[in-house]
Amino acid sequence: MSGLKTSDYYFDLPQELIAQDPLEDRAASRLLVMNRETGEIAHRTFRDIKEYLQPGDTLVLNDTKVIPARLLGTKEGTGANAEILLLKRLGKDSWETLVKPGKKLRPGARVTFGDGSLRAVILDVLEGGNRLVRFEYEGIFEEVLDKLGEMPLPPYITHKLQDRNMYQTVYARYEGSAAAPTAGLHFTKELLDEIRSAGVNTAFVTLHVGLGTFRPVKVDDVTKHHMHTEWYNVTPEAAELINRTHRDGHRVICVGTTACRTVESASDESGQVHPGADDTSIFIYPGYRFKVMDALITNFHLPESTLVMLVSAFAGRERVLKAYEEAVREKYRFFSFGDACFFY
Repeated sequence: MSGLKTSDYYFDLPQELIAQDPLEDRAASRLLVMNRETGEIAHRTFRDIKEYLQPGDTLVLNDTKVIPARLLGTKEGTGANAEILLLKRLGKDSWETLVKPGKKLRPGARVTFGDGSLRAVILDVLEGGNRLVRFEYEGIFEEVLDKLGEMPLPPYITHKLQDRNMYQTVYARYEGSAAAPTAGLHFTKELLDEIRSAGVNTAFVTLHVGLGTFRPVKVDDVTKHHMHTEWYNVTPEAAELINRTHRDGHRVICVGTTACRTVESASDESGQVHPGADDTSIFIYPGYRFKVMDALITNFHLPESTLVMLVSAFAGRERVLKAYEEAVREKYRFFSFGDACFFY
């Protein structure tokens, strides 16, 4: 089957199309709309998404909240710069982390942050070189982190973020992500209110986005790629609303690949979504049969990434690459702070 080689998802992307800053007006970003049956493409503004939604449809939104997970400190004893990036909470004060420089931060090393109100002890080396770290502090960890941490922007964004709320959806609620579910960044509260007023439902699910979402695919056989694991939760209310939407003959529209991975992970073979919390390492690439999602709002993703593979599984590899080529020609903005697409 074609489309099972990583190189099948390569496209040429000029560096200047990688968006470095968020737009002041979230909903003013551009929107490329593609009918996946005909391949027909329209160029719109994100606000126009309302015109493509119908009463009875349900938008599935990921309400995870990004934590200021990037900590810059100094190694005790040498004063050398050290960076710790929080990936996953494993206990009250212990976290799986990425560290820099890895060679200097071996088990037993200690790092101090800010005025010393937060310290870290490296306990162990985990799979893939990640570190198990225990934090020591006075007071409430989240408050200390809020004061000392920075937003963990993706590696391709080099500008400093002026307002950390711009890397947060307006409906972000549950803390735990190391990256934003960026398709949701285009929605304003006003736009969501207008969409609901038009009879469209909103279902909230939670998936804490890990940095594995940016991990490059290093094998050329797509099926051999080892997908990272992320935690998700689907409430009984969200499951019931999504299932009822299909029962009533309407569409389930996922806002972002994380919402898609959540509902597809939480469903059985018949497409029924079940409530509950679990870890998922679902890897969606061409050949996958979608059980829940009927349409997808998403950003433009990196060449050869698992996210381009997911979109290709839904809308067809050749059609997606054609849409991306047109987006490059039309100078759309790419990646986290970039423009959006709607595949239906």
